[in-house]
Order: sequence, then C-alpha cells, then structure tokens
Amino acid sequence: MSTQKSQIQVEQKLPENIAKRQSRDSKLKALIYKRRVDRLAANKQARALWEKNAQAYEAEYKATDKSLVDNIRKAKADGGFYVPAEAKLMLVIRIRGINTLNPQVRQTLRLLKLRQLHNAAFIRINKATIEMIRKVEPYITYGYPSRTLIKNLIYKRGYAKINGQRIPLTSNNIIEEQLGKSGIHSVEDLIHEITTVGPHFKEANRLLWAFKLRGPRGGFIAKRRSFINQGDWGNREDLINDLAKRMI
Repeated sequence: MSTQKSQIQVEQKLPENIAKRQSRDSKLKALIYKRRVDRLAANKQARALWEKNAQAYEAEYKATDKSLVDNIRKAKADGGFYVPAEAKLMLVIRIRGINTLNPQVRQTLRLLKLRQLHNAAFIRINKATIEMIRKVEPYITYGYPSRTLIKNLIYKRGYAKINGQRIPLTSNNIIEEQLGKSGIHSVEDLIHEITTVGPHFKEANRLLWAFKLRGPRGGFIAKRRSFINQGDWGNREDLINDLAKRMI
C-alpha cells in the first residue's frame, strides 16, 4: 500500500489569486524598468542638448564682445566715434514703499511686477513701457543690466511663477515643462532669451517671479532726489549693475 502511494504523483497548483498577482507584479516590474531606462536615456539626451546650447551661447557672447571692441577700435582709427545699438532691456528696481501712494501709481507698479519694496523685474524697452516708467519714476530706479548681472539674478534670486506659486528654479525640468514649446529648455536658454530680448521674451519674463532683493550694502543716498541730482530714483543707465550687485 505504501509503495502505491509513493508512486502517485500529486499535481500541485498555485491558487488562482496568487498566480494572477505574480503575473501582475512581473508586468509592473518590467514596465517600471522600461520607464526608468527611457527616462535615463531622455535625461542624457537633454543634458547633451543643454550643454550644446550653453557652448553656442558662450561663443555668441564672445563674438558679440569682440565685434564691439573691433568696431570701437576701427572708428577710433578712422578718427570717428562708434555708437552702440540702443538697449532693448531694462532692469527696474522699486526703492520706495506704499506711503502716500497714488492708486494709479500703485496699479502701474503692479503691472511692472513691483508690488513690494526692493522688488526688481526685467522690462522690454518700447513706447508703452517708457510711458509706464515715467508715471512711477520717483518710486523706482532703473538702467540697462549687463549679461553678468542677468545671469546672477536668475541663478541666485530666480523663482518661477507656476499656478500662482513661487517655485525656486532648482532644475531645468521646471523650465522644460513651462517653456519647452517655446524652445526654452534650460536656465541657459532662459538667460539667453532675456539677454537678447528674443521672440519669446514675453513668455520667458512672465515665468519669472519678481526678484526679491535686499537693501543695498551701504544704503541709499537720497530716495527723494533723482539720480542726476545725486539721489537715487531715475535712470542710472549702466550704473544699475553696481546697485543691483549690492542688493543681491
């Protein structure tokens, strides 16, 4: 009897629910692995594109600087003067608070993204923005930012406005999600678009939250006097770079 029992092969089957769970888990594991591989490949390709664009921008900046120097030297050698092209970009900084603020002035400051004291924002220079600047000139100081200042502001004080929230620019993926359709995929692309006032400047500048700066080291001179009268408000032209550097 015992010999017959040993010869009987009992067929063992997994319960149906366990078999289905194992099949499901194996499919999910394969899918997760595939997604991870695809994501790593996409990230590698994106990093290569970002690096390529950054190198192209650096070469463009160097060529522009060299062209400016060559033109100045050529004009000097010919006994003339070289007049650079007019600036297209302006950095505006609010230097006064809300006391005795006219409602129209307050609204104009909001349109310029200058809601708080020491807020700063990039403005494209055109007829409309110049008229807005004139309305609020005693409350702001402005000038033409250098490429180095633009880069420092975005890297050190840059935040994105996404769904009404202030999000730090800690990853190129944030810019890719918001401005990828405009051809802006990284921080370097964003800096280039702002610096050159490119075709998608409006979208790029709209993404940036107003820069929140601190009071300048050494303080202001006289906020109620214009810059040309040894005060603070008004047009500083290239000297805005020195002020903004002390406020970053």
